[in-house]
Amino acid sequence: MSETAATVPRWHAAGDWFDTCRCNVPCPCSFAQAPTYGECDGVLAWHIREGNYGEVRLDGLNVLMLSSFVGNVWADHTDTFAAVFLDERADGTQREALQMIFGGQAGSWPAEIVSMMDAEMRGMDFAPIEIEVDEDLGGWRATIPDRVEASAQALTGPTTPEGARVQSTNLPGCETGPGQIATWGRSTADRADAFGFRWSREGQSSKHITFDWTGPD
Repeated sequence: MSETAATVPRWHAAGDWFDTCRCNVPCPCSFAQAPTYGECDGVLAWHIREGNYGEVRLDGLNVLMLSSFVGNVWADHTDTFAAVFLDERADGTQREALQMIFGGQAGSWPAEIVSMMDAEMRGMDFAPIEIEVDEDLGGWRATIPDRVEASAQALTGPTTPEGARVQSTNLPGCETGPGQIATWGRSTADRADAFGFRWSREGQSSKHITFDWTGPD
């Protein structure tokens, strides 16, 4: 990461983010509340539908993070740990761009969330990250072979119209920043075994949220 804040080019990244976590549905973290069980861990996945870092195109690339913390991530929290996987398909300039953006050095919302979480990093790796999001938001999934599996189906119930989605706007704790739309789901798989993170469960909270960032402002 040879670039400094003064030399960060104009950049933009927009696409899909989702998580699968330990909390009951709906995850209180998105409402800026303490997690269901006082602590949380889970998978966070980003798919860049459209993006550029200066002249470097980022379309179609993926990023995945494992994280854990105790307390309210938006207020007082401790024992915050994270590990990041970057898309192994990225070439050298794309890898540097992803590291700058998701590491917070390139500004915008990622810089704010990195500063707020203040996580101890357990590691970083380039990996074959597969992410799929149904166009109708009926479900979403991410995998890294033998290390991470996260999938969910959109939340529904007796009074939900067929094909409709349970969504929130103006979340007090929107993980991808202000102005985004969240679609609620329930995990069908939530498994991790990497960098000291180990869990396996299903049936807990998941949400898909769009993201749209521009930097370095």
